[in-house]
Amino acid sequence: MHGESAALLRTPVLDDGARLWRIAANSGVLDTNSSYAYLLWCRDFAATSAVVEIDGEVGGFVIGYLRPQQPGTFFVWQVAVDRAHRGRGLGVAMLGFLLDGLIEQGVSALETTVSPDNTASIAMFSALARRRGSLLTRRPLFDPGHFPDGHEPEHLFRIAPDQEVG
Repeated sequence: MHGESAALLRTPVLDDGARLWRIAANSGVLDTNSSYAYLLWCRDFAATSAVVEIDGEVGGFVIGYLRPQQPGTFFVWQVAVDRAHRGRGLGVAMLGFLLDGLIEQGVSALETTVSPDNTASIAMFSALARRRGSLLTRRPLFDPGHFPDGHEPEHLFRIAPDQEVG
């Protein structure tokens, strides 16, 4: 990482919401939520979300929540890194930062959904599982018929210690 600025991992604050929306909108791959949703995420789900700050500006984020029916499971809603900062492992770093804090609170598994053609996300979650020595399982969850707008299928990825059952 020679010549690259240091990355600060932290919890988002309300003032980060607009930047999260811009990063998502400019990603070219994410389903962009309303700007209002990102503000709420920074206010109401900050404890299960993270941002990476580079040179005083948010350069990426992870937003997620604890599943109400399975509070020991952290669901990752979105991961995004600004184009200028991609390729530095920041997505995995933010996920690790979040998991380290959530494990102390009893969280034992991570879930997310990924479309089968999203090779970058598949590689990122595979790398996270390897680095944490955890099992990654994958199964279909939502098929195109579940979506009203021609959305691609989404597979459920679950990362948990070997003994965890999904």
